[in-house]
Amino acid sequence: MRELLQKVLGEIERLPPDEQDSIAERILAELADESAWAQSFANTTDEQWKRMADSVRKEIAEGTVVPIEDVLRSGSADR
Repeated sequence: MRELLQKVLGEIERLPPDEQDSIAERILAELADESAWAQSFANTTDEQWKRMADSVRKEIAEGTVVPIEDVLRSGSADR
């Protein structure tokens, strides 16, 4: 086991049982989510990737894509 993970587990062991369970549930949910994403990417065919890339290229050519900088700027203005 990695040193950092051992340190984290040591800290978690000091918490009350209900907090330990809560953290464990969050970690397990995160691992399940990562596994689902990895499986989804693995199941994506070359043709699907090509269609997605073509779609993005079309949106860029049409000018319907908003630069991420604009999105980030407008999001921080809302805060």
